[in-house]
Amino acid sequence: MANDIKEKYINPYTDFGFKKLFGTEMNKDLLVSFLNALFNDSTREIEDVQYLNSENLGEGYGDRRSIFDVYCIAKDGSRFIVEMQKAEQTYFKDRSLYYTTTPIRQQAKKGKWDYRLDNIYTVGILNFEFPNGEYPADNYRHEIKLKDNEDNHVFYDKLTFIYLEMPKFVKKEDELETMMDKWMFVLHNLYRLLERPKALQDRIFQKLFEQAEIAKYNEVERRQYEESLKEYWDYTSTLDTAFNKGELKGLEKGRKEGLAQGREEGLAQGISEVARNLKVMGVGIDNIIKATGLTAKEIEAL
Repeated sequence: MANDIKEKYINPYTDFGFKKLFGTEMNKDLLVSFLNALFNDSTREIEDVQYLNSENLGEGYGDRRSIFDVYCIAKDGSRFIVEMQKAEQTYFKDRSLYYTTTPIRQQAKKGKWDYRLDNIYTVGILNFEFPNGEYPADNYRHEIKLKDNEDNHVFYDKLTFIYLEMPKFVKKEDELETMMDKWMFVLHNLYRLLERPKALQDRIFQKLFEQAEIAKYNEVERRQYEESLKEYWDYTSTLDTAFNKGELKGLEKGRKEGLAQGREEGLAQGISEVARNLKVMGVGIDNIIKATGLTAKEIEAL
């Protein structure tokens, strides 16, 4: 199976790729660089992080292993949950909020305690866009805090959610200006590249490309990556496959019955089967509506 890999560098949207670059002790400087680029704030620059057990956050993987997490703490006590999600989930926002309850509770001290908490950041690298055009097409970075509805001031500044809608990042190599531009570009395009771009000559990216080069992996690492890559491609093709299969099944039933009514019933049955499969996989209801044309009520009833 090793010969099936044609890319030079790993795909960071895979479980193996994400953990290799951001979730290992030897590569934590990559994570630190990414976080500092993300915040771009000299007043809260991160010097080092310590990895914590991400299993404490709960279910480490979502439907079909769609979510990959890194959980760490900085020297000042700030805690970071960094996750890669390759497909939309129905209750993705709920899940993000739920995950923050663990680092909140972990800060509780036995005995007398004044309830002071350190900062908690959830960083979501999303290989999809939020549904219904929630954000403008040219806006891919979103920083959310608890705010007052009356005057929009930040009510609580220690709980922060940052989401990156990766498909919206369309800058080319000659358009990269900031360190964050460079990180977005390399995460979004790494597995497509044949060599390190001239715009990514920073020392940190030299290390990233060295760690991402598949040819340098031993047999065990290559096998792990191959399995992870297969899961990724299997999942990304599932939606199209499910829809096409359902549509063809409906058409075939209609053809055999030889009646317009039979064709319509067959199509309806095929579409319902598609919707049911998508729902089981955890695809968001808005996307199911777009893919099948069914109403939310019809989908809920499946």
